[in-house]
Amino acid sequence: MMEWMLKSASTFAGDIDNLILVITILTGFWLFVAEGVLFYFCWRYRKSANPKAMYITGEKKEEMKWIHLPHNAVLVCDLVIIALAVKVWYGVKQDLPRADETVGVTARQWAWVFTNPGPDKQLGTDDDVESLDELRLKVDTTYHFKLQSNDVMHSFSIPAFRLKQDAVPGREITGWFKPNQAGTYDIQCTEICGIGHGLMPAKLVVESENEHLEWLKTQKT
Repeated sequence: MMEWMLKSASTFAGDIDNLILVITILTGFWLFVAEGVLFYFCWRYRKSANPKAMYITGEKKEEMKWIHLPHNAVLVCDLVIIALAVKVWYGVKQDLPRADETVGVTARQWAWVFTNPGPDKQLGTDDDVESLDELRLKVDTTYHFKLQSNDVMHSFSIPAFRLKQDAVPGREITGWFKPNQAGTYDIQCTEICGIGHGLMPAKLVVESENEHLEWLKTQKT
């Protein structure tokens, strides 16, 4: 839905885009209704056409319905947004699918260290491959990531995946993604982490399995 603004490159990116679109439509509708009513009243009850004002307490049933009806309609919209948001949140943050591979992500002032499993596809073994400021993934592969920080708060963000996860010192946080579009994308730190925060970009390369195997062969463990 929002690819004309920012390319979508993960399986759950579309769900997040659709949620944002629903929120934009609902809030935009009420914005135009409220502003339309305001400007209509400014014109309809302007001083030149209605010189004598009338004080209304708002206690009569006939008067109160103009408060209750819009209020209840907005509450219904809120419930719709909450239901959709919980569904998307559960799918992205709570429902952890089985991983095909696991990668390590370590943040530090001011760089990213990524650890890919070697040919054995197991993280934490002798053939692991570490890279600085470049993460390489296979397309159409479900990954778990193990996120850590070596020093202060950072935030691991891949805009094309619609992913943002804080990295908290002393904790290892597990998340997931499944890239579905090959290409090169930005990785950012979106938590101010010191004077070099703005100099902490990294690159994500999503490639085919054969390309990934060729890259692994060129790397030192």
